[in-house]
Amino acid sequence: MGIILKAENISKQYRLGEVGTGTLSHDLNRWWHTVRGKEDPYLKVGAVNDRGAKATDDYVWALRDINFEVKQGEVLGIIGKNGAGKSTLLKILSRVTAPTTGSIKTKGRIASLLEVGTGFHGELSGRENIFMNGAVLGMSKSEIKSKLDEIIAFSGCEMYIDTPVKRYSSGMTVRLGFAVAAHLEPEILVVDEVLAVGDADFQKKAIGKMQDLSTGEGRTVLFVSHNMVSIQNLCRNIIVLKNGAKCFEGGVDAGISNYLKLTENNHKNQSIQKMYRKGKGDFKFIDIKKLNWRGEDAEIFLNGSKIKFDIFIENISQKPVKNFRLDFGVDDSKGNRITWFSTSLHKQKFVFPLESIINIGLEIPNLPLTSGSYTITGNLIINDTPEDWVPQIISFEVQNGDFFKSGKIIEKGQGNLLIDHSFV
Repeated sequence: MGIILKAENISKQYRLGEVGTGTLSHDLNRWWHTVRGKEDPYLKVGAVNDRGAKATDDYVWALRDINFEVKQGEVLGIIGKNGAGKSTLLKILSRVTAPTTGSIKTKGRIASLLEVGTGFHGELSGRENIFMNGAVLGMSKSEIKSKLDEIIAFSGCEMYIDTPVKRYSSGMTVRLGFAVAAHLEPEILVVDEVLAVGDADFQKKAIGKMQDLSTGEGRTVLFVSHNMVSIQNLCRNIIVLKNGAKCFEGGVDAGISNYLKLTENNHKNQSIQKMYRKGKGDFKFIDIKKLNWRGEDAEIFLNGSKIKFDIFIENISQKPVKNFRLDFGVDDSKGNRITWFSTSLHKQKFVFPLESIINIGLEIPNLPLTSGSYTITGNLIINDTPEDWVPQIISFEVQNGDFFKSGKIIEKGQGNLLIDHSFV
């Protein structure tokens, strides 16, 4: 498959607080540099696009030097924290706004679904908006007529199709908008967080349609989402943006790992040595590392993926370990006990040589917890003596992954524990 879209050195600069350059002196300065064939002087200034930082400059780079290529039939995911520049990039790719520097080269028609209900007229009916929106996207009247029934059926808004759109819910509006864009049969479909407002049925239908467009019809999809289940099921390659710059481009697993690191809290768990604890104290927890499915230190994990706790225990007394028992109790954010891991539940006997540091790993192949925050209470019993009990020794966060390998998003309020099952 050939290259269908190429972005070269894409940058976008905005002036903070005002529209345009904001001052006559800046406009004259720009004009004078242009007349002399010199570069815009304000391209040399501008702050990094960090929305949490205090403004120190009149200009900000929403995007800076973005380069990538997309092949025909590829589904490229674009992820990053809020304010990273994802929507700005899609608006440039869709030609809604122009880049400050750089160029976009494409082959074929681009259809965009960037914001819910964009271009819809509230006083017009759903049917009338299909014709108007289709015309805006480049469809002829005969083309719209030939696909009208299919568009209406896909949207699931048949009952309200002749009702003014102002009476639609946000979910109905985005269903209709996506239905029109998907049936345009574009060479490139640009989708920005459309699944966030849809219900589970619509999300399944939308993902299926995008998969059909890419695999069955060879269409190219650029897809922005914070939903890692959708990203896992739809994309093979992703781009991660941070503060307007590309910080990763590659495979889905590595990209999601990179993204989760960006969303982690800056603070780490407090030092284990300073925590409240009970026990004799000849043996103590001194460190616990949390490793994701790639073996990297992490604070956020996807359910359905592998997680490993690398536990380090100090043998202060230098006594030999005859009987070893380690318990890990997992609690939710409200303090309710969810599950329990213990060496006592296994036949394996742990015998360690006389060493000052004992290392043992706890590996969970498919993390069975729903999205939320969790803490672990550690309990250490050596030679039948309670040595170290530490409540909330570590904490971690879980986000939705594809636990059941079905592409389904786990609904909230259905408990904390996921159990693999089948119906026969």
